Amino acid sequence: MPATIIQTNTAPFEKKAIDPVTLDIIENALRNARIEMDATLVRTAMSPGIREQGDAFPLIADHEGRMIVGQFGSFIGGFLEGYDGTLEDGDMIFLSDPYSVGGAISHCNDWLVLLPVFKDGRLLAYTAMFGHQSDIGGKVPGSMPIDATNIFQEGVRIPPVKIWKKGVYNEDLVKLVLHQSRTPAWCAADLNALIASCRVAARRVIEMSERFGVDTYVSATQELLARNHRAMKTLLAQAISEEPVSFEDYICDDGMGYGPYKLKCTMWRKGDTVILDFDGTDPQSQASINFLLNENMFKMFFGIYMIMVFDPQILFNDRFYDLIEVRIPDGSLLKPRYPAALSGRTHALGRIFDILGGLLGQKTPEFLNAAGFSSSPHLFYAGTDRKGEWFQLFQIGFGGIPGRPMGDGPDGHSLWPGFTNVPNEFLERYFPLVIERYETVADSGGAGLHRGGNGIVMTYRFLEPGVIAIHDDRWFVPPWGVNGGKPGARARKILEKPDGTQTIVGNKVEDVAIEAGDVLHFITWGGGGWGDPLERDPELVGKEIRQGLVTPTGAKAYGVVADSEGVVDPAATEALRSEMRAGRGELALFDYGPGIETLRAHCEAETGLPAPIQPRWANYAIAAE
Repeated sequence: MPATIIQTNTAPFEKKAIDPVTLDIIENALRNARIEMDATLVRTAMSPGIREQGDAFPLIADHEGRMIVGQFGSFIGGFLEGYDGTLEDGDMIFLSDPYSVGGAISHCNDWLVLLPVFKDGRLLAYTAMFGHQSDIGGKVPGSMPIDATNIFQEGVRIPPVKIWKKGVYNEDLVKLVLHQSRTPAWCAADLNALIASCRVAARRVIEMSERFGVDTYVSATQELLARNHRAMKTLLAQAISEEPVSFEDYICDDGMGYGPYKLKCTMWRKGDTVILDFDGTDPQSQASINFLLNENMFKMFFGIYMIMVFDPQILFNDRFYDLIEVRIPDGSLLKPRYPAALSGRTHALGRIFDILGGLLGQKTPEFLNAAGFSSSPHLFYAGTDRKGEWFQLFQIGFGGIPGRPMGDGPDGHSLWPGFTNVPNEFLERYFPLVIERYETVADSGGAGLHRGGNGIVMTYRFLEPGVIAIHDDRWFVPPWGVNGGKPGARARKILEKPDGTQTIVGNKVEDVAIEAGDVLHFITWGGGGWGDPLERDPELVGKEIRQGLVTPTGAKAYGVVADSEGVVDPAATEALRSEMRAGRGELALFDYGPGIETLRAHCEAETGLPAPIQPRWANYAIAAE
């Protein structure tokens, strides 16, 4: 039964003609309101993940729940269809259970607040914000257990409930939820920050409606939606062929010894509708790497990618959804059946963007990006210090951004637009550790006319005993290069004892005991390269040697001969490039590196880790259909 919206004023909105100046003012006011939501959040939250890194996502929607500005698309339509309750002025919804909103939030760490905005008794808009909580209880610090086999092991699950009801705050509900967390003060501050952000945006919407009139404001939002529909319809017709194209990529492992897991998507256009079919994706995992991919969220991912690549001036919103059909097999890694674990979904989430790049670039290779988003590396460090006080760190790391048509991929950066690194000074001030190195890894970006971004090495010296956990990927299957570009280097994690003994640790590990003085070398993957490496300017390669981004040995991948000072030998370079051109075949559109079985055969020698075992679906709680 769908939600019941209680309005004391049921008069329909009157459609108004909107002149371009008014539309432009309202559009930019909404953009600014979204920015103000982010600013409010980071100034109010306490957890490093939100306060320092910006791991939160705002939304302002129209009165029907369609996103006008935001990032992940609107979940509101699906929420309204599944919420068996009322919404009225003074209410605010609070939730964290992915299964209750069809994956619009993708794991229980994401707390979401939804505020319906009323004006003169009529529903005018919705504002919403969700952010990643550093701990929501469960079996491990950080609440993202790699070895979870169901969602009940991942901490508190909050169904859609009213945190405010007719203007009255549900304090007991908040106490109950915060009681589950190891970091209740952080969660309380972060929750208040989410609420404040929604209220700020609601205030701005009300102010716009008062300035221009309610009917003019609503008409402007509908025109922004309609404009996006017109633009996307034209863009899709130009960029997407009726002939199907397919692309597949892999999640390296599940942290329990099995992998890799295949994600596959086929795309084609039928009339005005683009169809994206994930048939061929592997069945869901027994571990937590499943990603409950909301169809509308993927439509937004697809639309954002299209707009950023082909026409960045378009204001993306929800209105183009009817132009896209998404098919995801039930019981697959991207639509696992309840109560499958979901906390480690970040790897599949990142890989979706690599797959989109591979799909959209096959017909237009000049717009093709290499692989590089790939994952979102996480480090967890927790314990009790010598004063008897609990400490707990959750930090998001960055890898190399892929080489692109317009230039090199940035080194050690996030593809999420709003994410930033946690300053080392902050880490050393509030946690018992020292950052000994934080630098790019030379040669880790794939060689190309446009180099893939280098990964980073972050070296932590732990000052107190405790436990660490690592969530990362791209350690087994490398990020691929395109248009002749080479794959990026793979991720590695090395734990070093005070006596110098080093151990290779996995990229998905939990509850690793560490002692004071232990050192972790956290090394992330590089982005794939774009274009023929032999066409890269030798002097630029020499400059990058001087900058520490490329080594003299690594320069050979570009056919460049240079010394340790970056001084290029033109004659030797020309000779080497001629030899390399003569010895190679036609440049590949995609360079994936070795095949899966070759990677398996050489895995331990190359990575120091045993190769993942091919998943045996029949042994899983839910087998392949």
